[in-house]
Amino acid sequence: MKTKIIYAIAIAVIAVTATSFYSSSEQLQAIQIEKYTATSDDMEGWSDASKMAVMSMKKKYGEPVEKNSEMMMWKKTGQWKQTVVYAQEFDHDFPLPHTDVMQQWIDHEVPPKKFTELANFDGSVVANRTNGVISARCDLEGANFLAINLAHDIIEGNKSVENAREFYATAMKEMINGGKPDYIQKLQFDVSSGNTAFTDEPSPMITEEDMMKAKEMKDMMKKDMINKNYGKK
Repeated sequence: MKTKIIYAIAIAVIAVTATSFYSSSEQLQAIQIEKYTATSDDMEGWSDASKMAVMSMKKKYGEPVEKNSEMMMWKKTGQWKQTVVYAQEFDHDFPLPHTDVMQQWIDHEVPPKKFTELANFDGSVVANRTNGVISARCDLEGANFLAINLAHDIIEGNKSVENAREFYATAMKEMINGGKPDYIQKLQFDVSSGNTAFTDEPSPMITEEDMMKAKEMKDMMKKDMINKNYGKK
């Protein structure tokens, strides 16, 4: 118990002195010592930003549904389809230097012509057209709300890339100075619940014979895998 308390206090000190530019009350509230006494065995080798993100998610949504040495996952929490906090952090300098550790997804259609705009807006916003999802990765849920809200504005044609980047920086500056911009509090649009996937269509170059050969090849691979796993001859 003594070790747990000492570790919890250490995490709290890290949170207060962290070099990340996010010094908002949201981040500090995410690590109340009396509620979080995670041991070093829980997140050994994890970055400090990752540990804080995990504590914040546990406080709001409870325990993750999946976890291992590299990530923890929550599903269908709040407005999110899925949340993953990674043990490893990734440097990201927009709008100010910080590290990305928490990725959150929603169902959302993204027209092909908007992919380049989203990439130019924020490299940590990722769209998957086949699955029909879009995600943002930062170190705070509020920053992910902000990124996805602005990505939605770009997709809908309500903001240009330049407008969205300026809005992002302005909103983060406001939050850092104690403000609570709406775009940081929650998603400002009705989130789709599925039916956003795009399966595309077969190429005309692929014949029926090709399809049959592809099936046979997969069946052979499956058979070989079963034989190797269960020692069948």
